[in-house]
Order: sequence, then structure tokens, then C-alpha cells
Amino acid sequence: MLIEFSVANYRSFKEQVTFSMVAANLIAKYKKLDENNVFEIDKELKLLKSAAIYGANASGKSNLATALGFMRWFMINSSKETQSTEKIGVERFKLSTETEEQPSFFEIVFLMNGKRYRYGFEATIDKVVSEWLFYIPKSKETKLFERKLDKISVSKTYKGDGIQQKTRHNALFLSVSAQFNVQIAEKILDWLANRVKLVSGLDDSGYQGYTVNCLTNNKNKDEIFQLLKKLDLGFADVKVEESEITADSFPRELPDEIKNFIIKNGSRKVISVQTMHQKFDDKGNPVSTEMFDLDEQESEGTQKVFSLAGLLVDTLKNGNALIIDEFDARIHPLISRAIVELFNSNETNPNNAQLIFMTHDTNLLNNKFFRRDQIWFTEKNRYGATDLYSLAEYKIPDDASFESDYIQGRYGAIPYIGNLNHLIDSHG
Repeated sequence: MLIEFSVANYRSFKEQVTFSMVAANLIAKYKKLDENNVFEIDKELKLLKSAAIYGANASGKSNLATALGFMRWFMINSSKETQSTEKIGVERFKLSTETEEQPSFFEIVFLMNGKRYRYGFEATIDKVVSEWLFYIPKSKETKLFERKLDKISVSKTYKGDGIQQKTRHNALFLSVSAQFNVQIAEKILDWLANRVKLVSGLDDSGYQGYTVNCLTNNKNKDEIFQLLKKLDLGFADVKVEESEITADSFPRELPDEIKNFIIKNGSRKVISVQTMHQKFDDKGNPVSTEMFDLDEQESEGTQKVFSLAGLLVDTLKNGNALIIDEFDARIHPLISRAIVELFNSNETNPNNAQLIFMTHDTNLLNNKFFRRDQIWFTEKNRYGATDLYSLAEYKIPDDASFESDYIQGRYGAIPYIGNLNHLIDSHG
């Protein structure tokens, strides 16, 4: 379970901001939201099942997902992907002289196997400046390891002593520990790699293969079909076909030597996804079916929902966390709402999976749908730095119209558009 994520001096984030899935001490107007949208870990901690992040274009919404994506990638790969001379791919905040010599900061707090962990690091493009891992075995936070440049102190519980000398200046101690079979490090990286997924809603085609793989291997096949049918995408069935690649599989204009090279060195299989549509006679009676190619004949919205379907089902079944940037791109607001409702439900989300998404879809800004602590905003100040804050920070009446108030600018995080009347000179 994801609890918190913090970042500073990275892209548009100058000062440290913290995104939290911790449920605030508030009572929603509609009782069902408190019953369905929140789950209890213990008497002191309740978490949210979903959260929406709003903000103007270029306000930093995507940068939050990018920051978590970079942290995740660096944790999993720093020991094996980077050589001793390679730079670290952090992108500091560039619009202030204050941050030029400062490291970028990343920290994640999460629950794994019933215990709370807090891990973070600071890094420049040249080196890891600091790194830390703490956990709460019972009631008190305890250090597992702490690093300041090349000085790394390790607790006995962590069982990573001796690995300090094997850790390069541009690699994370956690990542190196996992390579040397330190069990805690291995479990953390496995949790991050398999239990936390990030998707860009503008480039989700990579997950089409995941859904296809689920269907061909009978993994969650029935649930994926049910989801696709209930979202009313206009087709009755889906067929996945696998065939051998031949010279005829390529466009005619492609040179023969390139075709032969791909056939020889690439995958020998090509997979096509087809959707089944009903065909009717002139009296409206169904007479046969037609097969449409998903990539060629279906809309981009249909392709996106298909790509996400396998991931959504897997996330819900296993109680994972899913972060989707540009969530509303190319899909109807009612489909967006239906997907969020899957997570905000004890019935369809019994394992407390979490959905975090960046969106412009104000239809979801509704006090019948979200608690105030589930709604977040990003806004840039006059110096180009992003602030991140929750609607729970505002004292507003229970019957407030979240959507109307947001559009009117009462919460900030909207574009302020200038007068466009004289943009085009009608006199030439």
C-alpha cells in the first residue's frame, strides 16, 4: 500500500511537496464515502482507495508521476544499469539559483507485509548524497540503514554489512543490497516493481501487450471480458490470434532486405487483436458477425480501455497501486467514472487496491463521489515552482459544489486566460 510520496528540487518542484494517501480526520457529507473510499490499517492509520490530482496545463501534475517513475526506476536499476562514469538522470529545478548546487530529494512511505517502511535518497547528477531506510516493526520507527555520501551505517536487522564497500558513488545502497541477496532490499524492490504500476494515458500502448498476454494465458480472462463488455465499447467479443511472420506481413514498400532481417532476428510471431461486431439485415435482425482489427478499425478510446483492462483487473485482484497520468485522455467521462467507482467500492475492491490519477475531468469533482482528502491540486507560483495541496486543507461547507467552485478559481490550480478579443486583427 502506498502511504506517501515526497519530492523536492526535481523538474517543477523546488520546495518539498508531499502527496499522501492517508485519510484525513474528516467526515464526508455522504456516509457511504467514508465506508467505501477508506480502509483501516490500524487504529492510527486509515488509507484512501483513490485520489485525483487536478491542475492547469504545465502546472506539474505529470511531473509528480515522472518523479515517482524516476525514483522507482533508479531504485530497481541503479546498481546494474549505471556504470561508475555515468550520470544520474535527476533533473533539478532550473528556475532558481538556490537549487543549482542542491541535490534532488525523493522519499516514499509504504506498507509491505503489514509493516510500514520509509525509504528515500538525495542525489545530484554525479552522486548519491544521502540515503535512508527506516521501518516500524511494532510501534517505534527503527533505522535499517543510513548513508551520508560514502559513509553507510547498517543495522544488524538489515543484514547488509560489508556491502558498503561494493556501493559506487552513483548507485543506491538499497539496489546494490538486493543484488547481493539482502532479503529486505529484495522484497522492497519486488514490491516496487510488481505492486506499483505507472501508466501515461497518452502513451498506454505498451500495456496492450499486457492485456493480450493475460487473454492468451487465461490469466483473469473472464474478468477482463466482463469489464470490457460492461464499459459498453460496442463489441460482443474479443479474439486474440497468433500467426507466423512472413514477408507478406510487412508493407509492400519495405525493402526485402529489411523484411528478411526482421524475420531472421526478431520475433517469429505476430499477434493481432480482433473485436467481434454484430451485423444486421434491413429489418434490424442479427444475421452474422464482423471482425474488426483493434489497432486499425477501433477508436483510440477503445484501444486505450483495452490496454488498461488487464492492468485494472490485476490491480484490483492483488491489492496493488496504479498511477495513471492523463487519465481522461481519449475516454468518455462516464467510463472514467466507472473505472474510479471500481476502486471506491468494498464490493469490487475488497483487497484495497489504490488508484491515483492526474486529470482535467471535472465531472469527477463531486462530493457524492469523492471525499475532500481524495482531491489534490497542483499550481505553479510566479517563480515557476509547483505547489501540491489537498482540498482537505480548505474549510468549506458539506454541500459545496467542488466542480463549480474549482472552475470559478476558489481552489486555484486553473489556467488564468487573458482577453482574446483582439487576438486576430480583422483589418489585416
